[in-house]
Amino acid sequence: MSVNELFNKFHEIASSPKEQLDTYLAQGKEVVACVPIYTPEEIIHSMGMVPFGAWGADMEVKEAKRYFPAFICSIMQSILELGMTGAYNGVSAIVIPSLCDSLKCLGQNWKYAVKDIPFIPMTYPQNRNNEVGKAFCRASYEKVIQDLEATTNTKFSEEALSNSIAVYNEHNKVMREFSEVCSKYSFISASQRSDVFKSAYFMLKEEHSSLLKQLLEEIKSMPKEETKKVKIVTSGILADSKSLLEIFDNNDMQIVADDIAHESRQYRIDITEKGSSLDALAEKFSNMENCSVLYDADKKRVEFILDLVKKHEAQGVVVLMTKFCDPEEFDLVPIMRACKEEGIQFVQIEVDRQMVNYEQAKTMIQTFKEML
Repeated sequence: MSVNELFNKFHEIASSPKEQLDTYLAQGKEVVACVPIYTPEEIIHSMGMVPFGAWGADMEVKEAKRYFPAFICSIMQSILELGMTGAYNGVSAIVIPSLCDSLKCLGQNWKYAVKDIPFIPMTYPQNRNNEVGKAFCRASYEKVIQDLEATTNTKFSEEALSNSIAVYNEHNKVMREFSEVCSKYSFISASQRSDVFKSAYFMLKEEHSSLLKQLLEEIKSMPKEETKKVKIVTSGILADSKSLLEIFDNNDMQIVADDIAHESRQYRIDITEKGSSLDALAEKFSNMENCSVLYDADKKRVEFILDLVKKHEAQGVVVLMTKFCDPEEFDLVPIMRACKEEGIQFVQIEVDRQMVNYEQAKTMIQTFKEML
């Protein structure tokens, strides 16, 4: 397939998750919905099931308003709305981590609002980088395994988890390579870049890796050209709104790197097997950094973003602030302050799953471009 055909394939998958879900169910596979941000997909995959991303959708929320106040993250609201309206019918279970207050509320509300899809909690430690935190994390994984075995027709094995870890490490590697390629080939649009990241949540990782390797091979066979686009680094929880991405593309902006939870944050850390596979999985989580939902008293994420800007010679930072996301809002001021001190242009754009009009964002991005 050509580059355009491959990008179109990723777009089809990213824009039609229900069709992907129905395809896996028709193949007789069990599917488990995985709510952000760091659901242990490797465990689900190792048990022969399909981990299926549940990040909500751009939509009007109606039914979920009976359970949530208006001032809560719209990602959580839309996930519950999709569950209540049958979008996840056929899913064997849903795993919801508890890394923020909104996620905790989602889990409890799910039990009452969507009774036909079992809710499985994943409780992570915030003080994670010590032996107690690792032991707590492993115990939580074991509880998830017990719940999955009780809920589905599957069994867990350490050997299978080791094999799945290899699959996920390979996928991490390919996704990191794609992100770097996007910084070197300016013809890749923000929308196409997003499609590759988003489609990964709706495919088995080995299938996504295989398709992405084909794309990378085709891209790297093409001649490089000097970019005339404005280079930016994006940061935030979510960046998949087509209306917003089109504004970037229409203003000749090239995303050369990201600090997006839905995108590159997922692929920074590989699993190094030491001892059992479960211990290795817990070790991975203990080593994770630079994320708003992970406890970090020193706010090292700020320096991480600045390093991305310098490494990729970006001209500015665009923070896509998910409305009512407290963890992201806590990090916003130090990021903004650091950018100002370093002379890096900065703009904050508010995003919301229920937002239909991005005219204000369009004006802000146009002004941002003129400043650059």
